[in-house]
Amino acid sequence: MERVEKYRELVKQVLEEYASYKFSSGEIEVMPVFDLERDRYQVVSAGWKDERRIYGCSVHIDIKDSKIWIQHDGTEIGFADEFVRLGVAKDDIVLAYHSPFMRQFDGFAVS
Repeated sequence: MERVEKYRELVKQVLEEYASYKFSSGEIEVMPVFDLERDRYQVVSAGWKDERRIYGCSVHIDIKDSKIWIQHDGTEIGFADEFVRLGVAKDDIVLAYHSPFMRQFDGFAVS
């Protein structure tokens, strides 16, 4: 359980930092959205750039089975590598956006 608590804090810390960056143009709000009961964490952007509506989830991470599951990473940062840099073992990170078959080749946990 200690490991899961550590992962919760790391995920919140990393996503809050990412959400603090502002878009260079437009009126776009970047919001961390955390469901602490179900261990689901997202960063959502919403707003306007000129006459175009901007809305989307740039990052979605879950913690399940005592592992960090990166469901979606639409950033240039690469959150898997960021978690490794912060001390999370690759065996505890699942790149869920890869198919179950392909995960055996990505260097991270399969499930």
